[in-house]
Amino acid sequence: MNSKKMQSNLMLLLTAFIWGVAFVAQSVGMDYVGPFTFNSVRNFIGAFVLLLFIPLLDKVNRQSAATVNASNSDAASATDIASTSSSSVSDKKTLIIGGIVCGILLAIASSFQQVGIVYTTVGKAGFITAMYIVIVPILGLFVGKKVRLIAWISVGLSVIGLYLLCMTESLSLGKGDILVLICAFCFSFHIMMVDYFSPKVDGVRMSCIQFFTCGIICGIPAMLTESPNLHAILTAWQPLLYAGVLSCAIGYTLQIVAQKNTDPVIASLLMSLESAFSLLAGWIILHQYLSPKELFGCLLMFAAIMLSQIPEKKSVTA
Repeated sequence: MNSKKMQSNLMLLLTAFIWGVAFVAQSVGMDYVGPFTFNSVRNFIGAFVLLLFIPLLDKVNRQSAATVNASNSDAASATDIASTSSSSVSDKKTLIIGGIVCGILLAIASSFQQVGIVYTTVGKAGFITAMYIVIVPILGLFVGKKVRLIAWISVGLSVIGLYLLCMTESLSLGKGDILVLICAFCFSFHIMMVDYFSPKVDGVRMSCIQFFTCGIICGIPAMLTESPNLHAILTAWQPLLYAGVLSCAIGYTLQIVAQKNTDPVIASLLMSLESAFSLLAGWIILHQYLSPKELFGCLLMFAAIMLSQIPEKKSVTA
């Protein structure tokens, strides 16, 4: 495995950890504000945080590009630098479209999840949502992406691990389950769209547009159904800051940047570890009990991740 892919996979692992701990923040935040208000505010926080860092990142990128130009003058490098520049009209159009599309999918997925949880158990919701690790490779087949056998085995182990982690009763699809299943499909499409757009545009800028789009979309039902007020939002400042700065600004941006150099199936497997990290965070922070079955589920998921990282054997030609 090359260094770029390893770095990307570590970034996705960090993303899963941040998202897993965010379940604790979201659980606490729901004591003060409604789900649409929470989603809207956290996304706006994430967007504004990225706006502050974009000028600094631009300066770093310009210095890096100047170094590459000075040390490597071949045509391929020049083409690569030109293709990643955000100054061209074509790149800006792709950037805006990518950010809006990902933002819409993120808003729909998170909204279906929040509403679905009202009608189903958290265990079922967690398991069904994480089914994107199965849906992503299936969707990939429709766009011509090949999936290695070892990846399918890893997916199978992850599904079993998630089942042991999240399920406490027999699986049956009710109203809430169907809503969360729609959420899982939306998250799957979101992963696929990130995989499509992230190599073409500036990942941080796309992430920023994504958050503004999601914040606006979630803000509409929040204003219509939850009547959010400033006092409640300020009371929930700690979970909102964690969810906005770490989960949104850092987590989703790491996802977009990391997916440039890794397979979407492996990306979905790594990000699915958020379920394991959420249970561990609940155990450590909220002192929630972790059963032997859940611990075994964590073990299976980590085994699946390690298995998925086994490099593909290259065929030897004469």
